Amino acid sequence: MAGTQATRLKLGMVGGGQGAFIGAVHRIAARLDGKWDLVAGAFSSNPHRAADAAAELGVAPDRAYAEMANAEALRDDGIDAVAIVTPNHLHAAVATGFIKAGIPVICDKPMTANVDEAEDLAELVARTGVPFVLTQT
Repeated sequence: MAGTQATRLKLGMVGGGQGAFIGAVHRIAARLDGKWDLVAGAFSSNPHRAADAAAELGVAPDRAYAEMANAEALRDDGIDAVAIVTPNHLHAAVATGFIKAGIPVICDKPMTANVDEAEDLAELVARTGVPFVLTQT
């Protein structure tokens, strides 16, 4: 529509901090269409590295987290979705936390570490209706 400005979506990211290859790839992909702003993150399990990564990426200090799902769910300006780019064995647990908090998930592949985790996650998504997207190339 002429004269209207599209609303940008607020993205959070778990993982993808300093030295992590795939986080940068996901941030580039999110910028390609100009509809996402990275506004929150839990970029590392090390609090100092997480804070440093947030500063480098332009994320406000109060939105650099050790545990992000519940904190963002409680914010009036909370994220619209989270990108999970952690080591593979953490995908299921992180996705579960965000889905339980009602936040849509964009998960890097693989979805989970095993079939049991995948079935549990699929059941949770079906039960809650919270969107879950798995990236593929």
